[in-house]
Amino acid sequence: MFSFKMFSTSSLLAATCRVVTRRGAGRKNIRPRTYYTYSHEPFHPLKREPRWQTAYEAVSVIKSDDVVFVHGAAATPILLLKALTKHGKENNLSNVTICHIHTEGPALYAQPDCDGIFRSNSFFIGANCRTAVNEGRADFVPIFLSEIPLLFHRKIINIDVALVQVSPPDKHGFCSLGTSVDCARAAVQNARYIIGQVNPCMPRTFGDGVIHKSHFDSMVDGLANLPEHKPKDRSDVENQIGKLIAEELVEDGATLQMGIGNIPDAVLASLTNHRDLGIHSEMFSDGVVDLVEAGCITNTFKMFHPGKITGSFIVGTRRLFDFVDNNPFVVMCDVSFVNSIPVIAKNPKVTAINSCIEVDLTGQVVSDSIGTKMYSAMSDEDLETFVYTPKTHFHKQPTKRVGGQVDFIRGAAVGRDGCGKPILAMPSTTSRGESKIVPFLKKGGGVVTTRAHVHYIVTEFGIADLFGKNLRQRAYELIQIAHPNHRETLEKEAFDRLQCMPSP
Repeated sequence: MFSFKMFSTSSLLAATCRVVTRRGAGRKNIRPRTYYTYSHEPFHPLKREPRWQTAYEAVSVIKSDDVVFVHGAAATPILLLKALTKHGKENNLSNVTICHIHTEGPALYAQPDCDGIFRSNSFFIGANCRTAVNEGRADFVPIFLSEIPLLFHRKIINIDVALVQVSPPDKHGFCSLGTSVDCARAAVQNARYIIGQVNPCMPRTFGDGVIHKSHFDSMVDGLANLPEHKPKDRSDVENQIGKLIAEELVEDGATLQMGIGNIPDAVLASLTNHRDLGIHSEMFSDGVVDLVEAGCITNTFKMFHPGKITGSFIVGTRRLFDFVDNNPFVVMCDVSFVNSIPVIAKNPKVTAINSCIEVDLTGQVVSDSIGTKMYSAMSDEDLETFVYTPKTHFHKQPTKRVGGQVDFIRGAAVGRDGCGKPILAMPSTTSRGESKIVPFLKKGGGVVTTRAHVHYIVTEFGIADLFGKNLRQRAYELIQIAHPNHRETLEKEAFDRLQCMPSP
């Protein structure tokens, strides 16, 4: 089936730029390519064919000091990464930069035995790279998900080789980036050399992720099951949070953004009585399929792609992958479009549901670090990690990722219809019973969502609406949704900090 093309802002800009010819600048096996000075458009057929090679042969083009982009999430080309790691060790490569969002698999390139050969440069820290980042063997770039493509388009990061996983070419020669268009499209537009792991298990999706086979320099047979994230059992606390959000904050006809994890799943499970919901979210998971089958998601009132689910990447199970395969009800787009604040704001009743690590009594939100330790997460398997305490003791506690949080928090807040709801949700305590609503953020904790961005904070004990509230009122609202065991202490700490009693 032929996949149609939905142009994003970045691709439209690319289409207006001057065409020139670039050569491989001395790189072995790189052939001349026509490209745009801003970015190369990988959609139209070219009069060239990719080389079909083994994975090891394909990655042998990579040399020391190269910058390599790796496709992320469920689309991680694990076969190519294994071959690359072997190539790097056997040929004594050094200083190869691996740039990526969250990847699946063991991340062999980030293991101690690859120190000096490869250096991971994460735009979003997954569990497989977190130790390397915190031990100084890998890097992290703080950036909004919507702006990652700009790193490639503006040549702030110059990609030598892109490793992506795609569906097999259709009868017209078109492949699909499948489950992850996100920043991968921009990487393919700007890479000097493109290697594709061709996997029949990769769903063919509609939208911006279409690439003609002639734009690949090398293709590799890569049949393999995609990495899956299966839903975990939800706690009573998570179910209560989901119920509160669904019943009190989500309206019929709302446009939803949510991530992956137990709290978003709990919200989705509580929406079965809602009608005409829309999805415009940088990512979504299996819970959306249930609501589609229940007739709750119609996308009727969306301004962009009405009648269709709009996403940028997906993480879930085979059921989800089969749902999006060749399904015109789903459009996968460049993340610079999906997470564009003006685009988000034009949709009706935008309801953005995200999670966080801790919130102080003035409304500052930490979502990407635990004290001085950098942290991000993709799912509940990832989320069972360590929470910093003053005695440097760590214990398990789930949290959530940050990549698109501010994009959607802001987009919901400035919605044109004035009905948007930016929501941050978390359990009131850690697994050891410590309050996640705190007088002061932990030393080194990074503020992701500022006091001015915050609207709704939700715990199992209620909803705090902080928009328009002064510091005294904010402290009062947050203490009301803290765990009862901590409210008296928080009240005393609030008085010491504000020099007045919290009050409504």
